[in-house]
Amino acid sequence: MEIKNNTILITGGSSGIGYELACQLQRMGNQVIITGRDQARLNEAKAKLPGVHAIQSDIRDPEAVESLYASVAAAYPKLNVLVNNAGIMRKINLHEAGRGLRDLSLEIDTNLTGTIHMVHRFLPLLKNQQRAAIVNVSSGLAFVPFPISPIYGATKAAIHSYTQSLRAQLKHTSVKVFELAPPSVQTPLQHAFDAADTKGMPVMDVRKLAELTLRGLARDRFEIRPGASNLLKLISRLSPALGLKLTGGSLKHMLTEAK
Repeated sequence: MEIKNNTILITGGSSGIGYELACQLQRMGNQVIITGRDQARLNEAKAKLPGVHAIQSDIRDPEAVESLYASVAAAYPKLNVLVNNAGIMRKINLHEAGRGLRDLSLEIDTNLTGTIHMVHRFLPLLKNQQRAAIVNVSSGLAFVPFPISPIYGATKAAIHSYTQSLRAQLKHTSVKVFELAPPSVQTPLQHAFDAADTKGMPVMDVRKLAELTLRGLARDRFEIRPGASNLLKLISRLSPALGLKLTGGSLKHMLTEAK
């Protein structure tokens, strides 16, 4: 994939991985548009990255996705790269009976359904470009469950499967399909977890993660697994039980804490 001279839309681009990708991609000569739910955060990101375009949108809402598409297609008809990065991750104790059903689906609506909606709506525009790409952000936890964050892990495993099918269906088009499966990264996503939850898990610097991602894209590495994610993929193939043991150490702490 050519990583210069593109018009790129990044969901969840106001912080974390999305923001750092926007920062590095802009420096490389790309036109970058970021989206997010929080207008204040978008304003902060735009102030730090003059020249980046920011549009408030909630990918969980189909009408918001339609509105986003209309705005982007009109203002940036040469859009050729979509990065589906928006996501939420929560610690959830499945023993808790009081959690509402709508609340339980928040990660599904954002991480999985939102990604599918974005791809479906923007695909016709991308297919019209001479060269284009979709980058779906999954996680190293797409390969190995993380018991204290069960719904997040399930959505990322689904994104992994969906991306493989999408790549197969778009094989004979101008659209290349990539999956970025980050390891644990120092971003706001980690704020829901304490030290006991992530004990023993190496945490990658977000700048390093973005650099490795862009290197992988430039080399047409369709499944980019930086750092520990590569090991998790290997473990999932050789010994799934070992993978669950490695990521399940904090479950006892969560269950004990809840009593």
